[in-house]
Amino acid sequence: MKWAIDYIPEARKDIKNLDNSQWLAMRRAIEKVRQNPLPDYEGGYGKPLGNKGNINLSGCLKIKLKSSGLRAVYRLIRTESTMQMIVIGLRHDEEVYQVAEKRLQKMP
Repeated sequence: MKWAIDYIPEARKDIKNLDNSQWLAMRRAIEKVRQNPLPDYEGGYGKPLGNKGNINLSGCLKIKLKSSGLRAVYRLIRTESTMQMIVIGLRHDEEVYQVAEKRLQKMP
């Protein structure tokens, strides 16, 4: 079963900042993870994030494309089987994770 994907408005803007090849690679990765976005310790593809270096992303997971340096941060809404995309972008010295934390703090 594929999970639904809900892009927060800021994540939709992040997509527009990617070039076509970056978005194509990330879209493929999201589609793969969408098949089973659960954390890897539950048998899924998601890589759990936590509280590291004063950035608290507990409860979030990441998609990591090593070759391009792209990252996507999402959280699961298990009652609706939805992946909520928080941020999509290049990892520049933890910047993508800092942005994710700020966006999460603004959300209900």
